[in-house]
Amino acid sequence: MKRVFLLLFFCLCTYQLQAQQFGLFNTNTLFDGFENPAQKTFVLDSSRQYASNFLLPYLGLNAANKGASNYTVRRLTNESIFSARNLSLGTGETNHVYANANIYLLTLKIYTSYKFQKELGFSWQVRNDGDATYPNELIAIADNYKRFENAVYPDAFNTEGYNQSYHQFSITYRENLNKRLAFGIKASLLSGITYNRLSVTKSSFSLDEIEDRLNIGLTGRYQTNIFHNEDVGRSLLYPNFRNPGASLTFGTSYRSKRGITIIGNVKDLGVIRWNNASHDIILNNVQRTIQNLSTSANSEIEDEIKDLFRSSDRKSALYTLTNAKADFLISKQYAFYKPSLIVSKNLFYKGGDVAFVNSFKSDNFLFSVIPQYNMNGFVMAGVQGLYKTPNFEAFLGSDNIAKSIAIRSDPETSSGYNGASFYMGMAIKFGYVVEHPLNTSHMPGIDDQSRSFFSSIFNIFKKKR
Repeated sequence: MKRVFLLLFFCLCTYQLQAQQFGLFNTNTLFDGFENPAQKTFVLDSSRQYASNFLLPYLGLNAANKGASNYTVRRLTNESIFSARNLSLGTGETNHVYANANIYLLTLKIYTSYKFQKELGFSWQVRNDGDATYPNELIAIADNYKRFENAVYPDAFNTEGYNQSYHQFSITYRENLNKRLAFGIKASLLSGITYNRLSVTKSSFSLDEIEDRLNIGLTGRYQTNIFHNEDVGRSLLYPNFRNPGASLTFGTSYRSKRGITIIGNVKDLGVIRWNNASHDIILNNVQRTIQNLSTSANSEIEDEIKDLFRSSDRKSALYTLTNAKADFLISKQYAFYKPSLIVSKNLFYKGGDVAFVNSFKSDNFLFSVIPQYNMNGFVMAGVQGLYKTPNFEAFLGSDNIAKSIAIRSDPETSSGYNGASFYMGMAIKFGYVVEHPLNTSHMPGIDDQSRSFFSSIFNIFKKKR
């Protein structure tokens, strides 16, 4: 019986993890160029024409959980012991977990033209977003359902959460409109991997020891593409476009005469169509009574609960929005110190971030301290180290360093929410050096007679006026 409830919970909160790695914003790294498409990646007279991570993933991991279940999660993490005996029942207490991922598997950026400083990029990344609010009872019943004997728990299992993962194949393009203003765009094809969304708005649960029966009632909705065992397999992880989608990112950057940099983006504005074999399970006050509970095998109880969902299963295509964000950054360089204020807000789902990046530069090294507030109610402090030359870059960091260190500490002495974060990456440039025209022996785009792409678009709207 434990497996049923744990399966429902972890389907929502799959721990493929991510943060936005705000310390890399406005660093002109390859990562910065793909996440903020108006940003430059190459330096004249120093950088080579091509940049890539050569299948060395830009790997980022981040997750957090808060609520009364903190001790249970800590003990599971540190001692591999799952026990929810300390969780109170029937109090209405809820817990909150969020996790998301953004892993670049392969990237290639090309300096295409000196005129307008044009850059063209290609990338393959894997994305995941997850968020759930769940009650104590959902964890407690997975530990020991006998705690619910001879009592009625109305609405004790009300839950709201989702998890969505997909492949993203992108083309990016950026150019300078003038010496201070630049624009960029990122167009992507998506291939969905997994989708789970559970909303339980009304629930009832009573365990009658005398009558030896279990009564369950649910009202809500469960949408997924992996409900049955046959839905899960290795092929699920490969990009096959059975669940196709598309998204768009566009951004701009501006540098004033006083050296103030402003960056704005709308990221990953898109939709995914999950195939016709996906499951849309609508539970309208569905009731189920399981008799002879004490003599029933766990597998039999599990099948009874699964049948509660199967009886309302309807296969159909599902349409879901990607976790689009609006980002804003303002920054100014003061000798070796550069502060940056970043605000990022989810457009369709709960959450967002406010971060203040403090970067200190020494030769080719950049060290950053990043206090951050996540709008799901988490306060974090991150650190990052970056080594960057015109043709090589490597970074290592955490958006939540204190919680990451404490994750293996004694559950009895730890306090606060649980969290962990880690990211790293590397990129190399190769090919001809992108020299200034006055110095060049070879330079792409010197004789480029093409017009600015973004100027042409803006001129269309001017003509309409």
